[in-house]
Amino acid sequence: MEFEQNHIENFIEEIIVNDIQNGRIQEIKTRFPPEPNGYLHIGHAKSICLNFGLVDKFGGSTHLRFDDTNPSTEKEDYVQSIKKDIQWLGFQWEQEFYASDYFDTLFKLACHLIQEDLAYIDESSPEDIAISKGTPTSSGVASRYRNRPVAESIALFNDMKAGKIPEGAMVLRAKIDLNHPNMQMRDPIIYRIKFAHHHRTANQWCIYPMYDFAHGQSDAIETITHSICTLEFIPHRPVYDWFIEKLHLFPSKQYEFARLNLTYTIMSKRKLLFLVDNKYVNGWDDPRMPTISGLRNRGYTPASIRNFCHRIGIAKRDNIIEHSLLEFCVREDLNKIATRRMVVVHPLKLIITNFNDTVVWLDSSNNPEQPESGSRKLPFTKELWIEKDDFMENPPKKYFRLTPGQKVRLKSAFIIECTGYLKAEDGSIKEVYANYIPESQSGNDTSGINVKGTIHWVSIKHADAIELRLYNHLFTVADTSQIKDNMSHFINSRSLEIIPRAWAEPQLLNDKHVQHFQFIRHGYFFKNPEQPQNFYVFHKTVDLKDSWAPSKS
Repeated sequence: MEFEQNHIENFIEEIIVNDIQNGRIQEIKTRFPPEPNGYLHIGHAKSICLNFGLVDKFGGSTHLRFDDTNPSTEKEDYVQSIKKDIQWLGFQWEQEFYASDYFDTLFKLACHLIQEDLAYIDESSPEDIAISKGTPTSSGVASRYRNRPVAESIALFNDMKAGKIPEGAMVLRAKIDLNHPNMQMRDPIIYRIKFAHHHRTANQWCIYPMYDFAHGQSDAIETITHSICTLEFIPHRPVYDWFIEKLHLFPSKQYEFARLNLTYTIMSKRKLLFLVDNKYVNGWDDPRMPTISGLRNRGYTPASIRNFCHRIGIAKRDNIIEHSLLEFCVREDLNKIATRRMVVVHPLKLIITNFNDTVVWLDSSNNPEQPESGSRKLPFTKELWIEKDDFMENPPKKYFRLTPGQKVRLKSAFIIECTGYLKAEDGSIKEVYANYIPESQSGNDTSGINVKGTIHWVSIKHADAIELRLYNHLFTVADTSQIKDNMSHFINSRSLEIIPRAWAEPQLLNDKHVQHFQFIRHGYFFKNPEQPQNFYVFHKTVDLKDSWAPSKS
């Protein structure tokens, strides 16, 4: 199989091409191995796009394998959410596996290590085990159980499996090298006792393999050719290779890439669970969360997330990606697909004094980026809602919206000239008055008048009330690495603003099968998929303004 060098986009693709060309593999096989202890987030999306994308490019297959070796934190609900998120992103795994599928096999492999005097039962406390491992600059000290007879370790391991040993009383450790410069190689724990209900195996097992043991062996059982994980697993690679070598298994290979670090965002499932449990958000799928389900509920599209993952690329060094790049990607996609509608958020009454009390229906494009999307009819009447900010009594220079004596265009309608206004008792502007110019209709303007400002509007008589939910960053700091166990100090109290009543053009509520909208001049919005009956809620996805731009080089 030949590949053009300019089509190779990262170092992992280079490795795959070399492996194919030198005959190490015939075809690639990757896997996405989430632990079902929470919902997937945008960092997982990067791994999903990589593992499935490699197979899309080079052929082969991708497995979905749940790393369900910690029953106390795993739930079937998480399993289902993970599968839904992967499919929503546009990918489909070839086969579905669970680490628990291999519990019998892993137990036998562990017994084989004991029989080969490559593993032993250690009854030391967790604290003593940690101390005995030494430090990066000093050697470890052998446990007094390290040389216990093989038969004794086998018997104790079977007692552990039979539930005869209390939780925490003993563990199974690999016997590798207590002088190894890599701390992970200093007799790692490979099995521990946990009396907890497992979401698949119920109470069949009370001993569970550690990640370092279960992961590599599961890869080998499935003949995974390229086991791709993030950089923090580099120290674990020698352990991965050691088990495969000693157990004479299929030689899966581990490769590492930089995880996603995004400004204003945390990627720790433990911290995300803290937000959920302490009611800082309304569940894992809250639109402020960086979870895939949260982004979906906010209005992000699969294409925008895939494009984001492609843009940030695959590297060997950690860096921090600006959140504005993610927003750029969704804005770029929504600009092409979102249906245009007019909504007034902070209403001010505008009265067209020279317009009679009738209705004129005007044409307006559904999306100028998609002429095939057609147009809709807008009702133009004597009384309209406009935004409060679109009128000023005493404006500054270069203010091109409504002010006494100034003309503006009403979008998709007519040019109007402000003739006056009425104040309420508190001094606020209550009503604005204007005359319209009949021959200035959009698309058929013969007035010859040029104006610098265009504002949106909604007919008061035809307007429908909707609720808007406006989202901001959940955290007040861009660099979230400083957020440890003091998360509450960095929560943005203004991460959600609810507008209980905004006024929308009537066509909006007739768009039964449309979800993505551009509310003219306000931003991109997403129709809440779980609408209460006869009540409409829209989530703001992203502003119209772009704060990030791609390089011109």
